[in-house]
Amino acid sequence: MTSTSRAHAAITPALVLLFAFCCGAIVANIYYSQPIIELIAPAIGLSPHGASLVVSLTQVGYALGLFLLVPLADLLENRKLILATVVLATLSLVGAAFTHRPDVFLGISLLIGFSSVAVQMLIPMAAHMAPEATRGRVVGNIMSGLLLGILLARPVASVIADHLGWRAVFIVAAVVMVAILALLMFTLPRRQPSHSATYGQLLVSMMALLKRFPALRERALYQGLMFAAFSLFWTTVPVQLSRVYGLSQTQIALFALVGAMGAVAAPIAGRLADAGHSRAATLLALIMAPLAFLLGEVPGGGVLCLALTGVLLDFAVQMSMVTGQRVIYDLDASSRARLNGLYVTSIFIGGALGSAFASSLYESAGWHGVVVLGMALPLTGLAIFALRSRRAS
Repeated sequence: MTSTSRAHAAITPALVLLFAFCCGAIVANIYYSQPIIELIAPAIGLSPHGASLVVSLTQVGYALGLFLLVPLADLLENRKLILATVVLATLSLVGAAFTHRPDVFLGISLLIGFSSVAVQMLIPMAAHMAPEATRGRVVGNIMSGLLLGILLARPVASVIADHLGWRAVFIVAAVVMVAILALLMFTLPRRQPSHSATYGQLLVSMMALLKRFPALRERALYQGLMFAAFSLFWTTVPVQLSRVYGLSQTQIALFALVGAMGAVAAPIAGRLADAGHSRAATLLALIMAPLAFLLGEVPGGGVLCLALTGVLLDFAVQMSMVTGQRVIYDLDASSRARLNGLYVTSIFIGGALGSAFASSLYESAGWHGVVVLGMALPLTGLAIFALRSRRAS
């Protein structure tokens, strides 16, 4: 029996559920700070303009982890690598809960992002274990757990901060990581890659992969633009809801919970990709995202229109992400971790840029400025998509 057939036999619904839960719980670490930055900043001595650095540095750290840590999943035994990364995430969260200095907190924010990349080792591992015919469905189901983690992190953080203070958010997150560590230790299968290159050769090969596959560059660009818009919205909308509509942290949590409805896009996108409709799903996502922002400018729309913006934007971003992953996983089976690392690195560079400019843009141009930039980003992707489609036809 080949290693491929053994991997296929190893994937079960229970293991898919475990992967989805762990991915959601780990990736949530990156987003806990977004809705509570107005509580964190004054407590550690950050200015309102510098508050979004907490979110940006977390995403920059994640991008660095994707580039420097995730490729190791094509070289080292995956189970040990994933467990070591989760341990680092746990220690980082504990550090965030107890520090009082702004420079230290910003450094720890970078480390929280860096150590949360275990999710991007678990997803390629699942893709290796899944048979070709259902790979998109398996990845989509796991991505639905990851994306629920992204979306639910905000309401969870808001509720905990509202009742126990913002430091309790990081303490609870650290406890969850300890539970995840125990789960993975007893259930995660071993996987030793066949790749025999050195770490330096592995990193160099990533640039070769980027040059070799135009589809990777195209998908990375689309999702980078989409995620910049996504981060721009979710970094500024809690401030808008608090300042303009007077919502409490718990009410903002309920708002974010409504946005989590967009997570249904992940399994839908996986099935569309398995059926060969990747480009149609991408086109739909690139059209839906700017329309979602447009709802935020409806006169008198209030909180309801903002909620609809959140749902439609999340749906569009998730559909684009899962479709892109299904495409890149088929490019080269032996390089899936590195391909995934490159793809998701571009996503979080876009997310970090969206977050970095969010606070300053909101303070200088208000919600209207956020809407204009939020629409422009996916429209740029749509224009590139149309141009490439015209050249291909």
